[in-house]
Amino acid sequence: MTTIQEPSTKQDILHYLVKQGPTSAQALAEHLGISPQAVRRHLKDLEDEGLIERETVQAGMGRPNHLYSLSREGRNRLPERYNDFAVSLLNTLAQTVGPDQMGTILRKQWEQKAQDYRKQMGLGSLAERVARLVELRRLEGYMAEWHTVDGEAGGDGSGSSAPEYIITEYNCAISQIAESFPSVCGHELDMFELALQGCRVQRTHWQANGEHRCGYLVQPK
Repeated sequence: MTTIQEPSTKQDILHYLVKQGPTSAQALAEHLGISPQAVRRHLKDLEDEGLIERETVQAGMGRPNHLYSLSREGRNRLPERYNDFAVSLLNTLAQTVGPDQMGTILRKQWEQKAQDYRKQMGLGSLAERVARLVELRRLEGYMAEWHTVDGEAGGDGSGSSAPEYIITEYNCAISQIAESFPSVCGHELDMFELALQGCRVQRTHWQANGEHRCGYLVQPK
């Protein structure tokens, strides 16, 4: 029984950390419904494996608190990661064709990806298409989710508003590529707009800036 439970609990810890960012053992224990002692044993194992990192935070005059977060190796254990070969291939391509042509190639790739998404999403309301896009991204390893937010009053003075949508991705399946070619993140915004059609897409959070998730605000035009 123990050998089955422990890997599952450790995986739950990794998934929680990728979504919530730095977290204390007490918060993890409350979320998982197990004792803080049991959580600390799992955390020690994960730290020994290099999958998480520990940061000591001093709060006031009390005892220091330990916060745990995913290490780079921990993120690499998440599903559907592109490997080093993809980065090496792109580096070779960039050296061969030059930066301008490389930018054109990456842009064409995202345009093709957007067309593929549109075919798979089909027709429907914006909410339906956002939900389907998030489902497709999940299948690619992005650990994505979405929710609705209230739109702002219309700019025509009518006071009307339309629903807007937040797409959140806690795991970037191409983070290794994005580190070497940051422009792919800009193309990703263009890709979402082209795939969803009739929308503006703005970035709200960005893992490349040190945040623990990427976020996108989808607004109907």
